[in-house]
Amino acid sequence: MKNLNWTSIATGLVAGVTATLLSLSANVQSTLSIFFFAGSALPILIAGLGWGNASALIAVIAGGCVAAAMASSHFALLIVIITLIPAGWLSNLANLARPASEIGGPKDALAWYPMSNILTHLAIMVTLGMIAVGMIIGYSGELASQMVDVMLAALKEQEPLYNPDAATIAQMKALFGLGLPLIQGALWVLLLFAAFYIASAIVRLSGRGLRPREDMPMAVRMHRNAVFVFLGGLLLCFLGGLPAIIGALICGTFGAGFVLSGFAVLHYRTRGKPWRLAALWLAYASVLLFALPVLLILVLGLTDTRRTIALSPTDPKPDTKSTKT
Repeated sequence: MKNLNWTSIATGLVAGVTATLLSLSANVQSTLSIFFFAGSALPILIAGLGWGNASALIAVIAGGCVAAAMASSHFALLIVIITLIPAGWLSNLANLARPASEIGGPKDALAWYPMSNILTHLAIMVTLGMIAVGMIIGYSGELASQMVDVMLAALKEQEPLYNPDAATIAQMKALFGLGLPLIQGALWVLLLFAAFYIASAIVRLSGRGLRPREDMPMAVRMHRNAVFVFLGGLLLCFLGGLPAIIGALICGTFGAGFVLSGFAVLHYRTRGKPWRLAALWLAYASVLLFALPVLLILVLGLTDTRRTIALSPTDPKPDTKSTKT
């Protein structure tokens, strides 16, 4: 962690204000709102990865204060919980390192916090954040049911002959009640990881990054214990009510992590193959068009939970923090 100075303070303030402005822009551009919200994590990540944890903390506090002043305390609480805190925590984890000799590595090297743990922490943070947001806005099965009623009313206006029976409507409401948290959780994990990846590249190109560049196809995995959390969420989906909603959310967040891991495994295992480009193109195209390939990529991620640790030469200048991996 770099020492606190005026540069890191100024960077944190600018990052916090920028993050808030991006979040507020989401209310104007409704079609791109999800990307503006996710993009608000980018300034926090850049500040934390490039100027240290103190700068990220200042950015989170500044972002929350500016959001409360420009919008409302309710809006500020939402973006702090769902975006700013996860971004700040990811930058903190990425900056953690300890002597490699503590884990059997060379004496003149640093071992950085494993990417598998970082991705798993992201899934946990998004899960907890979504649960907190659901409690704040009062999300429940009744809310999902009302949303289905609104959609059915809109469909009937366009197609007056469309008149589904009560059993079909009940099934639609049940699927929508579970599908909404699952998709929202999965999409948020994917977008925040994309922001983390972009921020890491920007900081590394600027020369301010502490963490060395990693072999992402080899490093991006989920922690082996995350498999049991995912299976637990799957079991909760069959209980109905609030446990089922939480279970669907867990399946979405942790499932997205395993999908990222599955794509990384695919990239890693096709290296050097003459048909690699065609296989990757087919995999990404099929995932965008069909649901079944996503399940296959998910299974691929579930079957490979290896953990790689990035090493870098010992540098006396950066102040590293020891952590258990």
